[in-house]
This record gives sequence, structure tokens and C-alpha cells, in this order.
Amino acid sequence: MTRTDDTEVPDYRSLLSLDGKNFVVLGAGQGIGRQASHALAALGARVFCVDLDAGLADDIAKEVGGVPWAGDAIEQASAERLYQDAETALGRIDGIVDIIGMAKYAGLLETDRDSWEWHHGIVLQHAVNAIRFGAPRMIATGGGVLTVVASVSGMQSAPSHGAYGAYKAALMSLVRTAAVELGPKGLRVNAVAPGLVMTPRVAGYLSGAEKERGARNAPLRRSAFPKDIAEVILFLCTGLSSYITGQTIVVDGGVSAKFGYSLPGED
Repeated sequence: MTRTDDTEVPDYRSLLSLDGKNFVVLGAGQGIGRQASHALAALGARVFCVDLDAGLADDIAKEVGGVPWAGDAIEQASAERLYQDAETALGRIDGIVDIIGMAKYAGLLETDRDSWEWHHGIVLQHAVNAIRFGAPRMIATGGGVLTVVASVSGMQSAPSHGAYGAYKAALMSLVRTAAVELGPKGLRVNAVAPGLVMTPRVAGYLSGAEKERGARNAPLRRSAFPKDIAEVILFLCTGLSSYITGQTIVVDGGVSAKFGYSLPGED
């Protein structure tokens, strides 16, 4: 039996375009945030560059022709002002990219209440604020995208990653729930989970031997660079991912695909 496929073929190139779109990037000043800001701007987006460091916010805004905003995305009143200012400056918000995150590595028995509360703020609360104060603004103008950076630490266990991993796992759970609740309102919500990424901060404290060991551990035989994560963030912000929501995409060079035990002759 002959079958005819007459489904419309879209202009795939146009699905890459972000012309006329406005994005808020949290943690835009360096590392993954800086690369993501450049990636979004390269496809036509205007970027509202948020960083706690005013100098870094100004620098990246100049690099990408964006708008700088220096302040705290974690504290509630400051975060609410952030999204008000972004909407005023841009006219509307079409997407939010949340890069913020950091860890204080310590064993569970050495992790006190202050450390747990610190991780709650630096890993999770800014994403909660993005949903509370940013999502309603996107929904009011027809929808948008929220993409956050999680971590493989929220999927697999490692010594001294207890608090960091627990809150990254919570972040990925938040992404799934937000996707289910806000999808009918036109909002897509996804996460990217990197492994070892050679950001300026990470590269600054790892020894040469540690860097070599990290690269050798990946089947691709290198560690990630910030641009590797920014590429996936960019995909999740374009029309090429229009039917993807509630997902966490792992970007770790294949480390999580490996058998978890050492084998004879394994390099």
C-alpha cells in the first residue's frame, strides 16, 4: 500500500533564531553563565545579565550588548525587584537561564545547620524565586522557557557532596513539578546536569594531576568546558526543543554511562 507523507516541513533554521526574544541570565558574569549569555546573544536574544558582582555584570553586558543588573537573586525582596527591573528594561521576559550554584564540600557528620541553609540558598532558592517572580511574567505574555543548571551530584552519590547533592536533587524535582504545573500555561522548564566543568573557579583550585585524572575518567577523555554546557542550554531555549519539558539532560562526557566498578586493564 502506498502512503503519502504530506506533513508540513518546518524551516528548521528559523527554529534556531532568538530574534526579538529577551532572556534573564542569573550568574551571567563568568563561567557557564558568561558562555550562555554569549550563546543567547549570538542567536539574536537580548540578555539581562545578572550577577552579584557589579563589575562582572557590567563586563558581560558590554560583551553581549545586554543590560547589567547587580544584586542578590536569592533574597526574596531583591529577587522580586530583579524581575520587575528586567521586565521594565526589556519590555517582556521570554526566558530565564539560572546558572547560580556552588558547593562547600564536607562529610555529612561535619555539615552543620548553617551549611545546610547556605546550600539551600545557593543551590535552590534562586530557582524558587525565578518561578515565583519570573514565571508569572512570562505566562502573562504567552509563555516562555526556564532552564536551570543542576548537577550529576544530584543523581549519584560522592563523598563530601551530601548537602550539595541533596539540594541539586531537590532542584531537579522542582523542575519536574514546575514543568507539569506550568506547561499548560505555556512554560517549558528543564535542567542541564553537568559533571566536572573547567570553569575559571574550578580550574583555579584543581591541581594538574586532578585535572588529568578528571579528563581521563570521561569516555571522551576530556573534562567539560563552560561552552559545552552553554550549547545544551541554548538548545533548550530555542524552538528546536519545543516539545521537551520536565527533563534533566546530563552533560558529563559519558561518565555516568560507565560501569561503576574498576575492571582489570581499565585505564
